[in-house]
Amino acid sequence: MSQLNIKPLADRVIVEPALAEEMTSTGIIIPDTAKEKPQKGKVVAVGTGKKDEPLTVKVGDQVLYGKYAGTEVTVEGKELLIMRESDIFAIV
Repeated sequence: MSQLNIKPLADRVIVEPALAEEMTSTGIIIPDTAKEKPQKGKVVAVGTGKKDEPLTVKVGDQVLYGKYAGTEVTVEGKELLIMRESDIFAIV
């Protein structure tokens, strides 16, 4: 991904969600209305952290986050999520 023209502040990170599953393991195609929101994505930008609380995630990390975490934004035609680092459960 190219450099974004957006910089998250403090303990916020920007995540590019993974694509939703298009097909089940048995080969059934899932329509758009029934797709689960992905809860995994790649960190594409990080803030500077808070005083005495540096960020532990970095650009390029694959992360897991809550189903309703973050705020959806569109930047340069890409669907992204802005969330606090505390909304991220794990680095995978």
